[in-house]
Amino acid sequence: MTAIPANFSPKTQSIFKRLRYRHLHMLVILGSYQNLHRAAEALNMSQPTLTRMLQDVESALRGSLCERQRGGMTPTSVGGELLKFAHAALNSLDRCVEDLTARAEGGYGHLAVGVVMGGALDQVVSTIATMKNSSPHLGIRMMSETSDVLIDMLVQERLDVAIARLGTPSDRSRFEFEPLGNDRLAFAVRTGHPLTAQESITLEDMVHQWQWLLQPLASPGRKALERWWADRDLLPPSKTIECSSIWAMLQLVQRTDAVMALSEVVINDHVKTGLITVLDDHIIEGLPSYGIILRKGEPRSKELQQFLNHLRGALATDD
Repeated sequence: MTAIPANFSPKTQSIFKRLRYRHLHMLVILGSYQNLHRAAEALNMSQPTLTRMLQDVESALRGSLCERQRGGMTPTSVGGELLKFAHAALNSLDRCVEDLTARAEGGYGHLAVGVVMGGALDQVVSTIATMKNSSPHLGIRMMSETSDVLIDMLVQERLDVAIARLGTPSDRSRFEFEPLGNDRLAFAVRTGHPLTAQESITLEDMVHQWQWLLQPLASPGRKALERWWADRDLLPPSKTIECSSIWAMLQLVQRTDAVMALSEVVINDHVKTGLITVLDDHIIEGLPSYGIILRKGEPRSKELQQFLNHLRGALATDD
């Protein structure tokens, strides 16, 4: 039997005796599906077995973790906190296994980097290539998402660093932020779109007559766009496609008559293909600066520090 550290409280020791990593894995899967039947299928177990596991956890913690609803379930406040812990614990175990495997194979280290499209992406890619050339066994994960998703991944310890934008005032109390640059929002449509042939169109008509491709409400770019509309006494468009994938937005704008609002840097890179056109009359300032985001108070690994040094060097060279 695994020894439990004596300095843990009696309550914590009691929970340790009853819960295992399989319970945390079960919670993560259940939190993802929010449905007992589908979660049981994903875990390759019967629904009664899954129910008993959930009851074991609730019994150990003396509280309900889920609210049963028609067609599924949602986490309670306690369940939500435990779900965050489960994500962090399993990610830490995954990272530990990766590290030990790399050592056994003669290599060392791992690094997980998140970056928003347009946020010094070229320099991040160059930095990663340089590090891999000098350290072939270094394990690197690179993910490109919207800033709000990357912030969540930092909280869950799925990332070591993000090149992104802070979303809320509370983010500044939780993270270290080193600004790297600024960007603007631009509107774009597919090449040959009817709007490109019109000599003039009011902003109000454009907002309410056409479909719009927008990032999620929680993203800094969307928040800046909503403020811009409000400053002009405009209601947001009612006909929208909300999309968290920049790649998917770029594909959709080419195949529909929707107007897309996106980072000017990203749009300008794709204008070169000749497939999309910028509506030059509408460029939006006020997008928050993007920069290096790190969890506060955490020691930096050798690999993370090397990444930061290389990235700053690449940015300085481009300046």
